[in-house]
Amino acid sequence: MDWMNKVTGILQQYSGDGASPASTDVTAHYDSVAQSVPKDVLAQGLSAAFRSDQTPAFGQMVSNLFQQSSPEQKSGMLNQLLAAAGPSVLAKVFGGNLPAGLGGGSTQVTPETASQISPQAVETIATEAHKQNPSIVDSISGFYAQHPTLVKTLGATALAIAMSKMSQRAA
Repeated sequence: MDWMNKVTGILQQYSGDGASPASTDVTAHYDSVAQSVPKDVLAQGLSAAFRSDQTPAFGQMVSNLFQQSSPEQKSGMLNQLLAAAGPSVLAKVFGGNLPAGLGGGSTQVTPETASQISPQAVETIATEAHKQNPSIVDSISGFYAQHPTLVKTLGATALAIAMSKMSQRAA
């Protein structure tokens, strides 16, 4: 576990109950850690941030990530949400006004279709998916562990929580 040798010193700063480093340090620390840890360890940290009562609700955080994502990332994330929630969530969110490309039983969201979906709709989809299948948090965390730079848009609190969780693996 060579990665632990690289990041143990950084992660130790997030292992206690006390104060965490300044937000500018958190972002730099996250960059170093995200480049070194295995993706499953990063995903566990992200799951902790998504589930924390110190961060916004899951749907809101997913909506924020969606806004910052490329069209390909948007479609990938939406496909994860729909796989967890099922196509019925689309009818609940959009009623009879499905975006082009999602009608006729199609549940695979293309980058073009994803670009037509609003962040507010994504927040609702994510919230509904979470209600129907709470393990969606782990799926979305695994997805965004593949895109660690994007995760920085969640802010210092979420990053600190993620690193606190990762520090438990390194301990």
